This record gives sequence, C-alpha cells and structure tokens, in this order.
Amino acid sequence: MDRLDNTVRPYAWGSTTAIPHLLGIEPTGEPQAEMWMGAHPGAPSRTGRGTLVEVIDADPEKELGPATVAKFGPRLPFLLKILAAGGPLSLQVHPDLEQAKEGYADEERRGIPVDAPHRNYKDANHKPELICALTEFDGLCGFRSPLAAAALLDDLGVDSLKPYVDLLHAHPEDAALREVLTAILTADPEEMSRTVEEAAAACTRLGGAYAPYADIAHHYPGDPGVIAAMLLNHVRLQPGEALYLGAGVPHAYLSGLGVEIMANSDNVLRCGLTPKHVDVPELLRIVRFRPSDPGVLRPEAAPDGEELYETPIDEFRLSRHVLPEQGTAQDLTRATPQILLCTAGSVRAGEHDLTPGRSVFVPAGEKAEVSGTGTLFRATVVA
Repeated sequence: MDRLDNTVRPYAWGSTTAIPHLLGIEPTGEPQAEMWMGAHPGAPSRTGRGTLVEVIDADPEKELGPATVAKFGPRLPFLLKILAAGGPLSLQVHPDLEQAKEGYADEERRGIPVDAPHRNYKDANHKPELICALTEFDGLCGFRSPLAAAALLDDLGVDSLKPYVDLLHAHPEDAALREVLTAILTADPEEMSRTVEEAAAACTRLGGAYAPYADIAHHYPGDPGVIAAMLLNHVRLQPGEALYLGAGVPHAYLSGLGVEIMANSDNVLRCGLTPKHVDVPELLRIVRFRPSDPGVLRPEAAPDGEELYETPIDEFRLSRHVLPEQGTAQDLTRATPQILLCTAGSVRAGEHDLTPGRSVFVPAGEKAEVSGTGTLFRATVVA
C-alpha cells in the first residue's frame, strides 16, 4: 500500500479556498481546481517507489491484477480527482468508445499534433465520469424538454431569442434541440454577444431559476454558451449525491466541491463557456439530442457498510464507507487495484493515517484493512 503525493491543478475556474480547507492548509490566493489521484501521464501521483505510472509499468500484473490487465491492458483505467469549482467549467460532451477510436485515428492520419489547440481527440478512449458532491454542488446535465427550454427563453423577453423559441416549438424534440444548438453556435458573433448581454441583464433582474445563468454570463460575457446552457437541466446536488455523465450528454459544473472519477481519457468536445477551440461540426456529431432527467444518484448500502454509486461501465467503480466511531476494522481487500481517499475524520489504512484529502494506492490483492472514524471513498474497477 502506497501513500500518494498528488498534484493540484491551478485552472482558472478553481476555488481559491475549497481544496486548502479540505487539506487543512493555508490558501495561497491562487485557484486550486483539481487534485489528481492516479496514473494519468499528465500528472501522475507520486509514491515512495516512484510515480504511480512507473510503479505500474514495472509490474502491471502485480499492481493491477491479471483480470484488470486482461480487460483493460497494463494501465490504471481510471483517474480519481477532488474537484473544486469556484466558477463554471466549459460546457462540454465526451465521445463514446467507438467515436473516440474513429476520431483519434482520423486526426492521427491527418497529422494533427496531439498537443495542437484545435485537436479534439487526445487518445482513443471514452470518458464517462461520475461526480459526487462533498458540499452543495451546482451543475448542468442533459437537455431540458424543448417546451421547457422555450418557456425559459421566452420569459426573458429578449426579442432576438424569439427565433429559438419558435424553433423549439416547431420540430420534434431531437430535431428541435439540434436546430437550436446549431443556430446558437453558428450565429454572428457580434449579434450573439448582444443577445447574451440582454439575456444576462434579464436573468439578473428575474433571479430565482435564472440566477445560475446570470452567474455564468458574469464569468463568460458574450459567450454563446450562456444561451446554450439554458437548454440544459440545472441540478443542485446535496453532499453524498452524485451525477453520472455518459457519452454525448452535454454538461458543465458550476460550483462546489466533489469527488470525481472518470475513465483515463482527455477527450472533450466543447460547446461554449471557454476560450478554447469549439469544433461545431464534430460537436454536433457527438451530442445526443434527446431530453433527459439529470438522474441524481444516491448510494446503495450493502450489508458490510459499503455505499456503492451504480454506473453502467467497468473502467471505474466508486463507493463510500462511513466508518462509525469506535468501529471495528473493515477489510476492503479486492483482487483489483484501489485508491482509498479520506474526505472527513481520521482513517487508518494499513500503516497509513489518512486525514481529509489524503489517499493511498492499494495493489490488487493486497490486504486493505481500514479503521477509525471518518469517510473513505474507494475507487476501483469491475474486472
């Protein structure tokens, strides 16, 4: 079992206080957006034996277990994060596995450098993800029904939004959503900037259900993503609740602290709320234009106390253990690799004492006995 030393990424949208507060350290005044735990080459966790990439590369079957290697190859299939949103992240979607393989192969054939700003596919993998709230957490997830989106836009009283309202009424659901998102993203930039300015002022005036969009517009003035965001469901998670985000589902995180887990991929197609490249044709190929409920997840408790967040994919499996005061030790040994993360209290994992924000990597099959009083998240795979 290896204690992990993890990198914090200072993205501009990050909170300046949430991760330092969790770790019990003084804020630096700079944004601290994500703390990465895993073997992603961009910022692998460090151990006493080298980076986690180096540890796994030295003996994949020992560290990951034969079943994990047979199913996913000689790499850790997931990346675990603590995410702290101080402002909205980009509005985005992720491809499914087949789309990722096709897109990656196409960009490789065309000779687009993997670090080029206009490159869409950094790898050939899909990127399903799960976010579990540690504090109240706001986000956007999936399309509203066209009629609900039309009512939201119409009540703003902005004349330049009326064509979108009419489109949302005029077509079947999937076609209406496609037509309107396409129109928003291909509109004349100057005209769209004026529309966003008027819509933002109306959102500020109306408040209530419009308040999240006023805040988005404050961070991204003039961005067409502000209008696109109004096509999506707004959801507020309470601590312990989660969202699963599958392929093609447009989403954005707005504010709050959470534990995030995802397949080990960098593939993102952006819709807006970003200065980065937006590839509209490819985005429209990937987005699934169907209304959906956000589908808030609450963990299912097993007799042994494990609270599992059920998802339909195998690259990751996230669960939570709330260890009772004076509780007896629990055996979390599995035949698959694990990362154990403490988010509250004080937990002893093997020979390591974990306080909030501290984590360990447990090789496949290694004894994993935990005790103490606190909350422990457990990340592994289904193999």
